Amino acid sequence: MIQEAVKWTFEPSHCKIGFSTTHFGISETEGFFRKFDGTIRAETEDFSDAQAELLIDVNSIDTQDEDRDKHLKSADFFNAEQFSNIYFKSTKMEVVKANQYKMYGDLSMVGITKQIALNVDFGGIVEKDPFGNTKAGFLITGKINRKDWGIVWNKSLDFGGVAVGEIVKIKCQIELLRS
Repeated sequence: MIQEAVKWTFEPSHCKIGFSTTHFGISETEGFFRKFDGTIRAETEDFSDAQAELLIDVNSIDTQDEDRDKHLKSADFFNAEQFSNIYFKSTKMEVVKANQYKMYGDLSMVGITKQIALNVDFGGIVEKDPFGNTKAGFLITGKINRKDWGIVWNKSLDFGGVAVGEIVKIKCQIELLRS
């Protein structure tokens, strides 16, 4: 018997689409996106066959520093005027062990699409929250090299090293609402 895929939507008030990268080679600078929309479809209760799509509004970037956010939106980084969205669409879900997966997909930003792999930890399902909704929770992590998307701006430091790291760590807390 074939089960129909269930649609789940991202619940923005319980999600955080976050990232971090090294700053001056000595610490991490974190940020997140305030506006995004995503869905996941899955036929299985454990999400082992999940298909995900996520659309992020680049102009909603927030690193808790207005000047840095403006710079990140500029042509030096995301070029938000020309490329206002980041888009991810999964292509494959691989079981690592119970409730842990490797999700492969296409990440598109600044006009370039590359395949990435993300680690997915499935936290479980709450069948009925206090409002009668069914929810599912996840922690999604991964790393990308921003230069793979042509985001190469940097500043050499007098004492050696560079201002901004190449590797961007992705960390997303996701809570889904069953549609």
